[in-house]
Parts: sequence; C-alpha cells; structure tokens
Amino acid sequence: MGRDFSVVGRALAAPARSTFVDLLMDGSRRPAGELARAAGVSAATASEHLAVLVDAGLVRCEPRGRQRFYALADDSVAAALERLGHLCPSAPTTSFRHAREARDLARARLCYDHLAGRLGVELLESMQRSGWLASGDVRLTAVGRASITGLGLPVDELAARRRPLVRVCPDWTERRPHLAGGLGAALAALFVERDWVRRRTRGRGLDITQAGTEALARTWALAPATWASPCPE
Repeated sequence: MGRDFSVVGRALAAPARSTFVDLLMDGSRRPAGELARAAGVSAATASEHLAVLVDAGLVRCEPRGRQRFYALADDSVAAALERLGHLCPSAPTTSFRHAREARDLARARLCYDHLAGRLGVELLESMQRSGWLASGDVRLTAVGRASITGLGLPVDELAARRRPLVRVCPDWTERRPHLAGGLGAALAALFVERDWVRRRTRGRGLDITQAGTEALARTWALAPATWASPCPE
C-alpha cells in the first residue's frame, strides 16, 4: 500500500505554517503568540494554521495554564524535515537583517536537539578524522568512547537508551551530514551548558562564544578562523 504524501504536503503548503515549522526545528517550545508574530499573522489565523499542523502529526500542543505552547512532534519529524530541506528553495532575503540571519543559521544552529550547520558538520568530520567515530558505518570507537567519557558524558547510559547512540542527519545548508542520535543531543546539551554556544532570542541560530571557539580548537582541532566573529562576551 502506498503512502499519502499529500497530507504532509497540504500541511506545509501555507507560508505561515512553513515559518512555524522552521522556527520549531531547533526543538524549542514556543507560544502561539510568538509564532504568529514571526509569521506576520493574527492570533486567530495562527491558531487555524497550528491546528492543521497538529492534525497532520507534525506539531504537538502543550497547554500551560492559559497559554498553549507548540513544538515539533518528535525528533523523527525534525529529521524528515531536514531531509526535505534539500529539495526546498531558500526563502528570499528581503533585507540585510534577513541575509545576516540566513548566514548565521548556516554557520551554527540546532536541528531539533543536536548541532547543525557548519558547526555540526565540521564537528562530525573532526570526530571521524581523529578516530572517535568510524568513517564507514559512523559508529563510536573505543578511542571515541574514552574521549567522550573524558568530556563528562555518560556514554554507557546514552548507549542503553532506546534512541540510537550515533546517527547522521543530512544538513540542508551544508549538503553534508551532521551528528545526531543520543550522542549528538548530549554534545549539543554540553555545548550549551558550558556556554560554548548560546541560543539567540530570535530564530534558530546559535552564537559561538570565545570559550567555544577555544574548545573547538583545543578538543576538535577546528581552526578559530572557521568561527570568525564569535558573539561578544
């Protein structure tokens, strides 16, 4: 039996719904009002659009008191949308601010709960070069296990969960894979916890701090020049 792709196609067909999904790709939970403002639609119109996304299984709603927060249904939806991004044209840049946001998004962002953009791609490639990950089937090696444990991450605990420890996700801006799975999520959380990256108040982009630039050079041998213009301290 075939699959009815039109259900998802119709759910993503409206520009406002595309904007909502794009903002939620970083794994965040956002109130309907914030999504409405980002898409430039009224609260009532946003509610109608969000209901379509919820009915299609792409987004879930989480009531909190009088507010309703929305998030992607799960990481599999994020992975599917990231893949779909390879087929989608880039949104037109209508101002210098939009152009700068697009550049920063390609530089470093979250893809649901793991690092993406040039940061995520080069992090994965560095781990392969250093022997932390096997290049063929992309699995964690003994060297990688020791190194990741040295960073303070509970590798055995992560491996025991139902979620795959290591998985690659195709990056729609770099056209190369970045690291996903339990290890990808744990590394992203570590980067945020240690203030190596900072979430932006607008959009999905991440700022790489000076401490993050130094950590990337020290631990992953990524040249500071790669991360020009880190965020101000």
